[in-house]
Amino acid sequence: MVGTIDPTTCKVAVLRGGISGEREVSLASGAAVAEALRTVGFQVTELDPANKEDLMNLIQNDYDVAFLALHGRGGEDGTMQGFLETIGLPYTGSGVCASALAMSKCNSKQMYKAAGLPTLPSVTISKVDGYSIDKIVAELGDHCVIKASKEGSSIGLYIEEGAANIEAAIEKAFEHDDQVLVEKYCKARELTVGVVGNDHPKALPIIEIVPRNEFYDFDAKYSPGGSEHICPAEIEEAITEAIQRTAEAAHKALGCHGYSRTDFLLEEDDSFWILETNTLPGMTATSLLPDAASKVGLNYEQLCTKLIELALTNDGE
Repeated sequence: MVGTIDPTTCKVAVLRGGISGEREVSLASGAAVAEALRTVGFQVTELDPANKEDLMNLIQNDYDVAFLALHGRGGEDGTMQGFLETIGLPYTGSGVCASALAMSKCNSKQMYKAAGLPTLPSVTISKVDGYSIDKIVAELGDHCVIKASKEGSSIGLYIEEGAANIEAAIEKAFEHDDQVLVEKYCKARELTVGVVGNDHPKALPIIEIVPRNEFYDFDAKYSPGGSEHICPAEIEEAITEAIQRTAEAAHKALGCHGYSRTDFLLEEDDSFWILETNTLPGMTATSLLPDAASKVGLNYEQLCTKLIELALTNDGE
């Protein structure tokens, strides 16, 4: 049960950095997590999986749990989760399969559809098989969002109008991944919903993101003043509850564990659509998930502690 772990006897390896394009964001998340856990009393060691010596440290030392403050490829895609499974070390967040599914925008889209969850019309294309830009435009229209399937933090994401521009963006996205998701463009409010729990996950308050740029890109996410966060979002109660239940359903559909954060679009007619689920969302003290948790009385140190407790038990809700 939550609250029964003695932090002073718990050895935590905080994994931060890694090899992805989100390395700097991960370093910031990990530093904040490590500081918070030390404040609570945990025995904390910070390790960078980009260094072989740090991977050997994980194998050779007797840690109780790994706190994954990693983002992107090699950390959020099931790779590190598989390594930790192999050496028998519990870790925060989702397992191998859920991590891999959520990291792939194309595969997670299929899981949402199979679960009957609302998603925008889209086409999945691969570099090997090729594609017809005319067919894409005929199916989705000439205003599209182009996404590299397995990148995070809006890396390899483009919004374009016109067949020629869409095709050029697809080719740029192929520089990041050999699989690309093309979605129909939807002008709408951008929302995100954190979910915490194992067998009985519960949604946190909804956050509305108001980006300075055209959309919530890398700059809007990580530059000072890049976006405004409104929490709880100003949405009528019935729609709020529907979106929260859908976030919980997305968490379950992908098989997530511990916590996740799902992004949505909300149109003027109250239609809403799932964009993607993050299995290792940002964890600085001012990141979206900690911000939402604070609104239900869970401060940053308590949230970090809870995520460890959820990693070590299946009945920690």
